[in-house]
Amino acid sequence: MSWPEPLSVRHQAWATPLRRPRMSNDEDARPGISLTNRYLSRDGVPVIPVSGEMHYSRVPRERWAERLRQMKAGGVTVVATYVFWLHHAPKRGETRFDGNLDVGAFVDLAVATGLDVVLRIGPWCHGESRNGGFPDWVQHAPVRHRTDDPAYLELVTEWFGEIAAAVGDRFGRVLGIQLENELYDQPQHLVTLKRLAREAGMAAPLWTATAWGGADLPAEEVLPLYGGYGDGFWVDADAPWDPTFRDHYFFSHVWDDAGIGADVRRAQAIEAASGGPRTPSEEFPPATCELGGGMATAYHRRPRPSALDVAAIAHCKIGNGSAWQGYYMYTGGTNPGPDLHESHATGYPNDIARLGYDFHAPIGEAGTLAPSHAELRRQHAFLSAFGHRLAEMPSSLPDIRPADVEDAGTLRWALRSDGESGFLFLSWHQPHFPLTVHHGARFRVSLDNGDITLPSKPIDVPPGTLARWPLNLTAGGVTVTYATASALTLLPGDIPTLVLVAEHGIDVEIAVSGTVQTVTPGLTPIRFGGLDVLVLPAETAGSLWVVEDGGRRLLLTDDELQWDASGTLTVKASKPAEVRFYDPTAGAFTAVTVPQPTAPMLQPVTVEQLRPAAPTVPVSYGKHDGRPSAPGPETLDELAAVYRLRLPEVAADTSRDPLLRLTWAGDVGELRIDGRPVTDRYWDGAGWTVNLTDAGYRPGAQVTLHLLPLAAGSCVSLPAEARDRLAATETQLLSLDSVEVLARTVTTVELP
Repeated sequence: MSWPEPLSVRHQAWATPLRRPRMSNDEDARPGISLTNRYLSRDGVPVIPVSGEMHYSRVPRERWAERLRQMKAGGVTVVATYVFWLHHAPKRGETRFDGNLDVGAFVDLAVATGLDVVLRIGPWCHGESRNGGFPDWVQHAPVRHRTDDPAYLELVTEWFGEIAAAVGDRFGRVLGIQLENELYDQPQHLVTLKRLAREAGMAAPLWTATAWGGADLPAEEVLPLYGGYGDGFWVDADAPWDPTFRDHYFFSHVWDDAGIGADVRRAQAIEAASGGPRTPSEEFPPATCELGGGMATAYHRRPRPSALDVAAIAHCKIGNGSAWQGYYMYTGGTNPGPDLHESHATGYPNDIARLGYDFHAPIGEAGTLAPSHAELRRQHAFLSAFGHRLAEMPSSLPDIRPADVEDAGTLRWALRSDGESGFLFLSWHQPHFPLTVHHGARFRVSLDNGDITLPSKPIDVPPGTLARWPLNLTAGGVTVTYATASALTLLPGDIPTLVLVAEHGIDVEIAVSGTVQTVTPGLTPIRFGGLDVLVLPAETAGSLWVVEDGGRRLLLTDDELQWDASGTLTVKASKPAEVRFYDPTAGAFTAVTVPQPTAPMLQPVTVEQLRPAAPTVPVSYGKHDGRPSAPGPETLDELAAVYRLRLPEVAADTSRDPLLRLTWAGDVGELRIDGRPVTDRYWDGAGWTVNLTDAGYRPGAQVTLHLLPLAAGSCVSLPAEARDRLAATETQLLSLDSVEVLARTVTTVELP
């Protein structure tokens, strides 16, 4: 049978020789850590770190330990956090580092959990905070902010000294320090900030700075970090899906993103430092700190990325040659007080919610896991198991590539290889303009030791496919020439187990020793000499967990798992829990004993309407620079419907970590406990979950829900299904569809 010529790619060797920059080697050297122009190494072994952003000042201190365990369970190895000047020092001379502002304690806890730490010390942070994180007394000071103005540097020196004192000798355990944020045209100022930080007593093997927007960075002084968001709140409400967003759903060797922060640059009349895209320097490897783990919600524009949207961007970056995967945000939170948010009133282009900072992150504001947690943790398990090999593999792009971001026909794929082995990355997903099935795909990969053509016959690639197929992967003395299922992990043992996950709609072929075998996915392995290959069904993908601490182990459950540096396993469940552990020796999954709940998990809430919404709400509450402005608190008090929520007894049982779950439609929602706003949300069609313990609910407290309708003629940008629901109303949209309390069990278990 004659088939079309396969799609082809040829391995391209590193363009420059391996070199070791001054950073972490000659400067701020720390035993066991070394940076090269290709990768970071730990104890001489290349690694691909995974960093996730969590703002300690936006999370109750009582939750830090759990959030860090949740990050670790997601495959995160580094926690990154802004140190918001605004949160710590609202008044000069009254700087606080207590409670959930205790950055030193946060560093201690992260290290104890087995995570590295990157402190993003600013002094200007952004992070959707008021004044970009400057306290008002700094914002209004008669200085030239974010420059080498001596008067400004005097303020910064004071602040850096306070951070250094709070962190103290813990800097010996801090992996990296980010200077400023989104500073485009002042490389000398970054050098000055680095000097001031050093003089204050700060040090770390890595000093970083954001490089997007064509930032002009000081050579050799900072590791350039990039970002990638598939959609964003920072464009206008009526703007189409911007090419700077669309780019990230393609494989490419261009790392810059001209779109991130463009609205703030525009508002501050700052031009990007260069007219074209910038790729990483020859001095440092390609690394990111802001892959979109989700997206914040502005009043005027409310994007809601899906789990697959988030995962596709991260997947493409790995295929592009990423040496560091960094997410913003990975853990959502709540502002530590009202009016600490970015807003039109403070001169910023966007009105962000006053309190809620959920970000649609893998770990949400309430501490619940979004579907993106599962999508990303499979990628991170892959990086943990194979990162030492992948880090030494440059990225090569195929001979035929998409013409532009409008190209929805040319298959998107890439190769990472050292010339002898590697991984084929395939990505066939994008939002807003869905892709259709790609018919008749077959691949020819040219390595130094010969060509590999796969699979044995052309396949159809369904939309939503994100694949990472091994090529010439050797384990247990067996070389897998190729497999058309994604590599997940490699379990140790006398006979190691290569774990693969099938792709929906693609037959699994495994080629070993010149023989191609079609494999039916299942829960038992196939033995190839000294190697077991476990090919799991695509349907199990969202239930897979790989524990790296205490020995690498594979578990299968729909419930939430957490663990710390010791590998102690915690199961958090909202239903009768079922956890299975894979025993490589037996070649089978066995059930893990988990105590079952004795009380109902889901309980209804009695809702009493105290006041109806105004019969007519304005179409607009004003504009700033052409963008719709959010209604103020006084508007909410005047026009919103008010409901009293009579919560069941379990709502106050902190041992069951109860959640309030709301399904609603409207414009702005705010939850109050005894009259105090505890969180809020702009409606985007998604459900709303509030952690009642974190919100401060106690028995007898009065809980009220305030919902403002959305006028039918509103010009705010909504996701498609939310927009359709608004379009179906004639005057204004307001609905409280369901209110319930979900209790959970939290159990520590022992594995067999």
